[in-house]
Amino acid sequence: MTRLRDNQRCYVCGTKNPIGLNVDFEIDKDARTIKALFIPADLHQGYEGIVHGGILSSLLDEAMAKLAFSLGIPAVTAEITVKFKAPAIPGQELVVSGKLIQEARKLIQAEAKIERGPVVIAEATGKLLRIK
Repeated sequence: MTRLRDNQRCYVCGTKNPIGLNVDFEIDKDARTIKALFIPADLHQGYEGIVHGGILSSLLDEAMAKLAFSLGIPAVTAEITVKFKAPAIPGQELVVSGKLIQEARKLIQAEAKIERGPVVIAEATGKLLRIK
């Protein structure tokens, strides 16, 4: 298989991607969790006044995959299920978080969510495939 390398061009977190979201994730290696703040702009809309679900899904996916990679586990997303709970509004601060739930030889199960204060905007579960 291919070796995973971070060239800082990731659409979600890459610092060298001029059209990316530039999300700065914080990793807690002891707790095996990840967290970031993101304020969507008008250009992230789907319908007027609502952040596009693809942007939200990308944030959730990145929280799970980046956490594994940051913990020294090279893995790619094999499956992701997203549940949208409430609309995200451009200009409002969102908190993206994730954690690893279970690790097996080939698959890692993870969860992520996006919140605006006490409101859950979206939740995801994912299966990550380890890359050897």
